[in-house]
Amino acid sequence: MKLPGQDVIARQADEHLVTHRVKLPRKVVEHPIRQVAKRLSIALLLLVLTALIVYLDRDGYNDNADGTLDFLDAFYYATVTLSTTGYGDITPVSDSARLTNIFVITPLRVMFLIILVGTTLEALTERTREEWRLNRWRSTLRDHTVVVGFGTKGRSAIRTICATGLRKEQVVVVDPSGKAIEAAAADGYAGVIGDATRSEVLKRAEVYRAKQIIIATQRDDTAVLVTLTARQLNRGAKIVVAVREEENAPLLKQSGADAVITSASAAGRLLGLSVLSPAAGMVMEDLIQQGTGLDMVERPVIKAEVGRTPREIDDLVVSVLRGHRVLGYDDENVGTLELTDRLITIVRVTPARQVAPDMRPLPRD
Repeated sequence: MKLPGQDVIARQADEHLVTHRVKLPRKVVEHPIRQVAKRLSIALLLLVLTALIVYLDRDGYNDNADGTLDFLDAFYYATVTLSTTGYGDITPVSDSARLTNIFVITPLRVMFLIILVGTTLEALTERTREEWRLNRWRSTLRDHTVVVGFGTKGRSAIRTICATGLRKEQVVVVDPSGKAIEAAAADGYAGVIGDATRSEVLKRAEVYRAKQIIIATQRDDTAVLVTLTARQLNRGAKIVVAVREEENAPLLKQSGADAVITSASAAGRLLGLSVLSPAAGMVMEDLIQQGTGLDMVERPVIKAEVGRTPREIDDLVVSVLRGHRVLGYDDENVGTLELTDRLITIVRVTPARQVAPDMRPLPRD
């Protein structure tokens, strides 16, 4: 077997200090610095407004220093008043000045304090809020899908399974790249930053409670280690792995993978088919793209179809799943369809009517 970079993986396995964390998707994407700058601007605007109000009514105030109030004194009084410092050297003496302090400056003082104290409290409670969200997410996450690798293959796999009705909240992405996890969170998926070959990283993705695991790493040797780790943590999950070299597929099967997709060979076969028959290549590409044109779906046999042959079904039947066997539509062992059979069919889909496995409207009995 050809596994490049085994020495690198061995060194990674010996490392004990690995940075990994969970990142949940956020609805508010405004930068924190921008939020603070916005609040400080509002606070400064309130300060200027208060100073102008005091200066316009300067005759109603008394300054213990010289008895008069200039523009600098107005700003000084606004500052110590809004910050609730209040030295008492400048005081309102007229009725109008006192009424202005009661009905105008006091509400401005409250708003000023709310803005500054609110910003401080938000900074202090952000960590607590994130911990609460994380604990709540972990407690509600069940039968989800873990996708290791948010590259081209990983993103395509996620789009395909979400097109069948899977909610974004049920997808967890694991990738060592912080930028990849940022992109996944922006798309609405929870993400874990870290090396998926380490069990603690997969545990943060709640892999032991996952229903299915998709491994789409860039290297075959990494895929082998991730498969071994994932299968050790979850014996019942369905694991699907993408590899580059076809000779590595048997090792992935021995490591615990339920299905192995050879990306390089599949792309090569599609290229060759497109050369021999461009039309056939277009049909195959249409089948690969989920949600438009032709799609391949799996569905159960309904009562009205029991006793018929695959050729007599309205849909285009490709294969019949009987027990643990996958039989071709023309296999003589199929005979007639049974109620416990499942069909692999090709159906036409439009953007307004997407088809999902086991969710397609079927004719009534």
